[in-house]
Amino acid sequence: MKDTHAGDMDTMLAQIGRDPAAHQGMVNVPVYRTSTVIFPNREIYEKRLSLGDKAIRYGRLGTPTTYAFEDAVARLEGGFRAAAAPNGLAAMVAVLLALSGPGKHLLVSDAVYGPVRKFCQRRLIPAGVDVEFYDPLIGGGIEALFREQTCAVYCESPASLSFEVQDLPAIGRAARARDIPVVADNTWATPYFFAPFEHGVDISVHAATKYIGGHSDVMLGVVVANERWWPAVRDVIDEYGYSVSPDDCFLALRGLRTLGVRLRQQMQNALEVAAWLEERPEVQTVIYPALPSHPQHHIWKRDFRGAASLFSWTMRERIDEATLSAFIDSLRLFGIGSSWGGYESLVQVAHIASQRSLGQACTGGPTIRLHIGLESPDALKTDLGQAFRVLSADRREA
Repeated sequence: MKDTHAGDMDTMLAQIGRDPAAHQGMVNVPVYRTSTVIFPNREIYEKRLSLGDKAIRYGRLGTPTTYAFEDAVARLEGGFRAAAAPNGLAAMVAVLLALSGPGKHLLVSDAVYGPVRKFCQRRLIPAGVDVEFYDPLIGGGIEALFREQTCAVYCESPASLSFEVQDLPAIGRAARARDIPVVADNTWATPYFFAPFEHGVDISVHAATKYIGGHSDVMLGVVVANERWWPAVRDVIDEYGYSVSPDDCFLALRGLRTLGVRLRQQMQNALEVAAWLEERPEVQTVIYPALPSHPQHHIWKRDFRGAASLFSWTMRERIDEATLSAFIDSLRLFGIGSSWGGYESLVQVAHIASQRSLGQACTGGPTIRLHIGLESPDALKTDLGQAFRVLSADRREA
């Protein structure tokens, strides 16, 4: 883990994306709801049209609330500019559309977020894009996959469900030599724990629904790009008619203020629960990059400032669906639901093999994904302990 003091980042989180002097002293940027913006005369209106993509001229293109959120995220990540999208998948799709096209060759991590895989298979491939899913652990070896038509490398580190940590600096060096952009999903680590533009990434995407929003009450995505690739992203966001509610941007700005304290506490909670799980006889493997037992722990430690509170673990023995359901349903503090990144703990069965092209060795029992929230880790361990007792009782009865 990078030995970087969080103080500067915490100060940024408290200060960026707001300007009280510009809003009659209000600490938070107000929610500007509008479609039409009125100008005093034609000259000023025409001048606004020539100011480009940051001019306040029409509600769909953004308001001061939208721009405050976008500027805050761009500064946190160290990118050139950012653009909000209606949700995380929309942000990811916008980038794929901006970089690919008929006849192009797109490299996508085989451990990518499931809906991104589906979009590639059902939309891009039929549209003439040659999508190749690559081993997420390939590192600099990705150079061997490059072709003249390669248009981008899409990464996700750590990976969805299985949490492989990619060697993004090595991928970035190989791609930059060929002027191929590297895209990375940074939802898990957020700008607080990982600086993508310092590690070979050209475009970063987020489901801001998760940790950035932080309270499970907003659907939002965001794309951050460097100066080289920003125009392509901006044009797709505009031409596909993406528009984000200023209320959602306001909520996301609110979430950013507490991002550091939430992530630090949730990481501490997750480490305690993960270490406890490693000692359980029912558990075969805990898949969490922050643990020394993780195969890419050394890469995580080199590149990341910390770890999110989302990880998976695998049961030691195979069990039937009824027994698995009994275990999951008995949990009292872990909600069963999609998404993560809020203050609450969640549980989900991870069906990894069904979302891979290259295959993955399946040993032991089912894989469970946990999101650790802000509850007491002792209470979470107690809850998991009683669920393990239910599991044992259910198996004895069978």
